[in-house]
Amino acid sequence: MSNLEQFDSDFYQSNYNIENQEQSYNDSNAYGNLYGSRKQQASEQPQAAFVPPETLVSSSYAGQFFQPASNQDYYSPSSYIDSFDEEPPLLEELGINFDHIRQKTLTVLNPLKPADGSLMNETDLTGPILFCGVLGASLLLAGKVQFGYVYGTSAIGCLGIHALLNLMSSSGVSCGCVASVLGYCLIPMVILSSCAIFFSLQGTFGTVLALVIIGWCSLSASKIFTSALAMEGQQLLIAYPCALLYGLFALLTVF
Repeated sequence: MSNLEQFDSDFYQSNYNIENQEQSYNDSNAYGNLYGSRKQQASEQPQAAFVPPETLVSSSYAGQFFQPASNQDYYSPSSYIDSFDEEPPLLEELGINFDHIRQKTLTVLNPLKPADGSLMNETDLTGPILFCGVLGASLLLAGKVQFGYVYGTSAIGCLGIHALLNLMSSSGVSCGCVASVLGYCLIPMVILSSCAIFFSLQGTFGTVLALVIIGWCSLSASKIFTSALAMEGQQLLIAYPCALLYGLFALLTVF
């Protein structure tokens, strides 16, 4: 029995007592007072206000702040207006000059008029493309769809005449210049194809008219080539291959 009482006393024995409870309570109150005092100090401390960056610079700095100045002339609309006024016209940028086209056309229409070599040495393809299109359109109105033959014959003829002139001339000539001259000299052929709309050319009158037109085209082309390339005394040599080329266009027109 004594052993059982001793076991109970040992089982329920503990170091905790009332004095320890009061001491823990006092410690918690002290911690709460310390936390409360810190919180109060934090609330009473004034918050930092926004300070401009200019005030952060030391007063001992004697330099100057860089402030970009606005250029009113750069942003003025007058500069844009002047730049647009100084630009060349659109037709001039594309190489289209109606005054030169008119002068070349009048030179071809008048075989006896001397040609301006500097004017004819330009690479102007506006007129030749236009006259090739008019020739094909007039043949179409006459009931002949010959657009492919017109452009194919023109391309092959330009290459052949270009090779021949480079062999005959010491200065040489560009392919664009040859195409320009041969294209402008198609104007008499356009007149012949326009006549084919109203009456048939498969007769004596049509044959004679075709021969006159071939001579007109070849004479104008040889005159222009002689003046542009300074080939005096060689006009007949140049006129012969040109007459062969324009003879093909006459065959397309008549037949």
